[in-house]
Formats: sequence, structure tokens, C-alpha cells
Amino acid sequence: MANQTNRQGLTVVITGTSSGIGRGTAQQLAAQGANVVLAARRTNVIEEIAQAYGPNVIAVTTDISKEKDVANLCETAISTFGKIDVWINNAGVGTYGSFTETPLADLVRTVEINMLGTIYGTHYALRHFKEQKSGTLINIASFASQAAVPFGAVYTGTKAAVSGLSKGLYQEMEVDDFEDIHVCVVDPWVTDTPWTYHAGNYSGHEILVGPADDPQKVIDAIIGLVDKPKEQAEIGAKVTGTAFIGNIVPGTTDKSTGKALHKMLMDAPPAPTTSGSLHESHPVGTGVSGDLRERLARKKISDQ
Repeated sequence: MANQTNRQGLTVVITGTSSGIGRGTAQQLAAQGANVVLAARRTNVIEEIAQAYGPNVIAVTTDISKEKDVANLCETAISTFGKIDVWINNAGVGTYGSFTETPLADLVRTVEINMLGTIYGTHYALRHFKEQKSGTLINIASFASQAAVPFGAVYTGTKAAVSGLSKGLYQEMEVDDFEDIHVCVVDPWVTDTPWTYHAGNYSGHEILVGPADDPQKVIDAIIGLVDKPKEQAEIGAKVTGTAFIGNIVPGTTDKSTGKALHKMLMDAPPAPTTSGSLHESHPVGTGVSGDLRERLARKKISDQ
């Protein structure tokens, strides 16, 4: 979507803006003149982004797993700009490896961030939207909400929960006749952002799965929902195909997609275990894009 679009007066809250899809979406909306509220744990990163775009962009240090942080995020956005028009729950983490070999604290932390964090943001956003009788909520789920990923079962469970929460609330807004309140859920495919450096990894292998989509594809879809909200956005043919086949032959997609991704993971080079940025934020990986496509291309050449 061209940056010539004028979004002056539009106020958008976005979580997980220190890298990846969240950062790219925030930068594009800010360049188009929107008031953007950046939320992430990495204060220095989001403050640098805010400074680059001027007074219409503010940074609010936020750990979305803490309800008081999300409350402060909402209050700060409203006190600064007077209202919130769009709230994007984007922040999320992944944990990969055998369920029983992954520390329980990491599995619980995945739930706290992906599910509880989305519930907190959704609650504060919808309560504000009901007061002003308008607003758009966009929750980022995953293709994994439609096709289970082995050795990523808790991640799969949280994203399925985000999808179910969003669809239930979409219907709730309809039943309550809130015609101008929209609840959307986005299902991206594996995307080339720095997520592989932030994920917890107990698989014994480098996280090297794909093919990986360009993050701009997801950013464009999210901003498209700002303009034309709809219940669900499946990003790309791989996700729509997965959903379509899964509806026709339930269980088949889960097994085929899951086995393919697991084989790629097991075929990847060895890597040490790490909790990634689940418990503490890391300085690495602050770009919109990562290096996943490049690493996949190198592996493909080496396998030939």
C-alpha cells in the first residue's frame, strides 16, 4: 500500500513493534501520517523508531503478559491522542522441541504471551471501542491455528485459541449490534522475520522451516484490514490451501503439513538449546525482515 495514503487523525496501537511484522506495520502507518503507539519490551528500539517519525508516534514499554502494562498502554494511548481507532495484537513467541523435554516454565510463558497477552489487549481495546461505538481489533494468529505443528504443540494451541477468541468476539459484536466495531484475525504462513532468534528452541536443531514469506505480504494484509475489516485474513495460497483441504478432509492437513515442517526441522543443522527471548528480551533481531529465506536458500544449494 502506497505511503501517499493520508492517515492523519487515525490512532493505532500495535504490540510487538521492536521487530518483524509489528515494526513494519507501525513504520508504514506512521509514514502515512497515523498516530502510532508502539508497544514492546525493548524500550531503546521502540524509542528510536518513535524519534524517527516525530510527535505522532510514541513508545510505551510493555510486557503484554502483564495486565497492568496493557492497562497502561491503553491509558497512555487515550491520554495522548484522545482515542484509539485500531488495536493490533501482534506480539507473540514460539517454543519448539519435544513437549516433555521443553521446560514447563517456557511452555507456560508461551501461553502467557500468546494467549493471555492477546486477551488483555483485546479486553482493553473492545471496552474502549464499545464506549466510542467504533474501532477495529486485529489479532495475529498463524497458519498453525489450522494445521497443528508437532514439536510446537503449545504454540499451535495458543494460536488456535487466538483464532477461536477472535471469531467468537466477531459474532458477539454482531449479536450486540455493534456495527462499527470489527474483530479480525490474521493467519500468516511462516514469515521471514527475526522470530527464529527470539523463539525458545529445544529441538536440537536450527529453526529452519519454510518456504518463508516476505513480511511485506503480511503487513499489506494487516493494513488492508484497517481499511476494509473482515473476520479472517488467510495470507497467501499456502494458508488458504491448508484451510481448504483441512475443511474437506479433516486431519489430513494437520498430518501432512506437520510432518513436512518437522522433517525440515530435523534435517536442519544442530543448534544449542535456548529459551530465546521468552523471559528476557534480547538485543538481536530488530529488523522487519530476518535471514530465514537466505538460510533456506543456502541449505537448498548445499543439499543439491
